[in-house]
Amino acid sequence: MCRLLVYKGRQMFMSDLLTKSEQSLILQSYKARERKEPLNGDGFGVGWYDHDIDPIPCVFTSTRPAWSDRNLFHLSEKIRSTCFFAHVRAASRGSYVSQFNCHPFQCKQFLWMQNGKIADFPKIKRRVRDSLDDEYYNFIKGTTDTEHTFALFLNLLAEHLEDYSIGDLRETLIATIPQLNSWTEEAGVADPSYYNFAITDGQSVIATRYVTNTSYEAPSLYISQGERFEHRDGKYHMIATNENPYAVIIASEPLTEDRSCWKVIPQNHIVTVTPEFHIHTQPID
Repeated sequence: MCRLLVYKGRQMFMSDLLTKSEQSLILQSYKARERKEPLNGDGFGVGWYDHDIDPIPCVFTSTRPAWSDRNLFHLSEKIRSTCFFAHVRAASRGSYVSQFNCHPFQCKQFLWMQNGKIADFPKIKRRVRDSLDDEYYNFIKGTTDTEHTFALFLNLLAEHLEDYSIGDLRETLIATIPQLNSWTEEAGVADPSYYNFAITDGQSVIATRYVTNTSYEAPSLYISQGERFEHRDGKYHMIATNENPYAVIIASEPLTEDRSCWKVIPQNHIVTVTPEFHIHTQPID
């Protein structure tokens, strides 16, 4: 399983989350605490928005391990954004290590990433591709189940794409899961699939923590919210607020030693963060 990170909030340098916090994503790339194998060295990616330029996010990916890429360190110290995705990859068995397979994936104004896998994906790969219109069939450049699932999500959203609501995004993401479940069941797949998905258009963020068989545990996923995330007294903190939050982090593992400001996202739930920072958590039926 991989490690992922989502930030939405006041403009801040990516390095505060990616490289500088006590349990930064860089640290998780070689010393993850909440998975059996601590290494996530099969590439990385970051995607971020600069709304002063346009609504299309910029994406930087590499097949190098995140901990050894100097460009990532230098760029993250100079790039500020109000919304960004980051991901360190542990490739599934048989999956190629390629820039085309590094998360996050981008299409139009959307970024998408996953921690998890479709069990026995080759058994349903043709079904996924055959369900797609030409635009999203041709969008796929890599071989990962994640990119194929992103194409499926976009295909399901297509009728709302010119005028979608946050509700459309949430319901489409929810609808993507039973479609995958139906195909894996028809293919006789017995092993569980893990769907920790994250999607954003730079304004809203939606994430899931899901496993197809609840006898198993879905990959870890946490959320922290507050006034802002900042360095104070030698450590990073999410500064609390009694009002509406202005900073939200969703991550596979807490980024700070102090876990009091982090909440576990319940298994088989979906979290929605609106442009106004209203946060809703609900079960996936």
